[in-house]
Amino acid sequence: MAERISTRKRLARIRDNMAQARIANSRRRRREQACRERRMKQLILQGQYPYLPAVQSWLSARLGVPFSRITEAQARQVAESIPG
Repeated sequence: MAERISTRKRLARIRDNMAQARIANSRRRRREQACRERRMKQLILQGQYPYLPAVQSWLSARLGVPFSRITEAQARQVAESIPG
């Protein structure tokens, strides 16, 4: 039978594990976000307005405005500001 571990030690272990996971996941998430930005840039510059729903969602989140209020010029300006 396993020994009981104190609540304080158990919570400290959980907190440490969560911190390590946050570090590891943030690296992966940054790479994924950069890849997504490049993909959205290509779709905006090559596509026709109105864009695909994924692009619409990304643009509205990026600008903080509903897509119905975003013009094609604004979308192209956002795409051109992305490096790469």
